[in-house]
Amino acid sequence: MAGVQVGKRIIGADAPVTIGWENIGRVEGGPVKRFIFTWFQPTLLFAALAFWYYAPDSVAKASTGISIAFGTKIFFLALEWVSPRYKSWRLTWKELISDLFYVGLGATMLRIVSSHFGSGAMTDAIQNFFLWDKFAWFTGLPLLIQAFMISFIFDFGQYWMHRGMHNWYPLWLAHAPHHYVTQLNIQKGAVGNPIELFLIGLGIGGFFDFLPRAALIAGTLGLAVGTYQHINVRFNSPRWWRFLFNTTEHHSLHHSQDYEATRSNYAGTWIIIDRMFGTCVDGEAEKLGIEGGRRMPIHETMHYTVSEGYKAVRRRVRRLGKRLQGPTAVPAE
Repeated sequence: MAGVQVGKRIIGADAPVTIGWENIGRVEGGPVKRFIFTWFQPTLLFAALAFWYYAPDSVAKASTGISIAFGTKIFFLALEWVSPRYKSWRLTWKELISDLFYVGLGATMLRIVSSHFGSGAMTDAIQNFFLWDKFAWFTGLPLLIQAFMISFIFDFGQYWMHRGMHNWYPLWLAHAPHHYVTQLNIQKGAVGNPIELFLIGLGIGGFFDFLPRAALIAGTLGLAVGTYQHINVRFNSPRWWRFLFNTTEHHSLHHSQDYEATRSNYAGTWIIIDRMFGTCVDGEAEKLGIEGGRRMPIHETMHYTVSEGYKAVRRRVRRLGKRLQGPTAVPAE
């Protein structure tokens, strides 16, 4: 397979992918359906921003955000059946039960661990150790500027963490199980080894003081944009949206069976970060996964990082032992 040259790389030499927005499929149907699936994403984003900006304090709180996030996920699950990107990605009962396990894991055990050892706890420890005061000036900025900075700073950290996971083998061992998914749907972002899910959630936004409402608006950006990374819905996204934000198309390339394509589109929300560092590839892929699309079962996902890490250390120790022994002496005749 020849592939397509993108910059200095050849994309699609290992597995079929589609490169270039002009080659990506469009929403089919009447003018009403095309209109809805063209402006659905921007409308939802601006409506959510307006809600959190103008909502009274009695409503603008974390519990409301959790309820909205839950309702949105349910709505998106239904939307995946109305306008699927690929029928091969349709959610089965087996996939649904598996996904719910990972969602439950993230909402319970990982949430507890993150509260004690996550980015917030790490930030407090560093500030207390160096006797730093938080940057109080941050709260004086306009609310939307605060929200943008929280979102962008967090995603900038995620970009480098994610990129590191593809370029440093110990981190790759944590991240690899997530690349065994063979389809994208709304819950697939929760699938992965717990170590990876903990690491990818680390951020540096806590170094700043910010208004609680700014954090809620920043979370809205993650919900109304980042959620589309793993969704089986086809949109006719506006050009400016595809330039700024990550899309299902971008993330499907990142999960494709083509090696070079997986080394692109690392950002979570702001694909413009990838454009800044030359790692953005515009396109999409249907065939996903590693090892030809082998689906990794839950039990293997749970132990993969530790068991494969143990095997890697054992191989290295054996090689080191052979080098220290030197060449085997040949007995004299």
